[in-house]
Amino acid sequence: MPGMDDQRPGFALPLLLLAAFHALVDELHERLVAVGHPDARPAHGFALQAIGPVGVTTSELGRRLGVTKQAAAKTVAALERLGYVATGPAPADGRAHLVRRTARGEELLALSAEIFAALRAEWAARLGERRMAQIEDDLDRIGGGRRLSSGGQMPAW
Repeated sequence: MPGMDDQRPGFALPLLLLAAFHALVDELHERLVAVGHPDARPAHGFALQAIGPVGVTTSELGRRLGVTKQAAAKTVAALERLGYVATGPAPADGRAHLVRRTARGEELLALSAEIFAALRAEWAARLGERRMAQIEDDLDRIGGGRRLSSGGQMPAW
């Protein structure tokens, strides 16, 4: 492992960040399987967050996810098959469909939040709470303080 004086190549940083992200998300999904969500995928979590608590149209979901309306419709169809969302006519526009999270979708998000908290605690136990907080602060600073929220654009998966 390189020391403080060793310079890693620039391309190593995104690979390290990606590996840590995948480790976290893969462990999340292993634990979700154990609590009754074997078909949940990372894209589903992003979509459920983007749908938000009051629901959105498929077009708006596509904008929030940074994907086409057609890609959003495919995601909605998959989520609906799994029981995570329900669709119906939008009150303001009968031609549009409103996508809302179901109780099962809300459960998935709640369980994911609990599991992420447990995983963070496990990482903090390995690294130390102070170091963990420093890493989070550093990532926040490097990210420019950006926050991904249900109202903003989410990363395409």
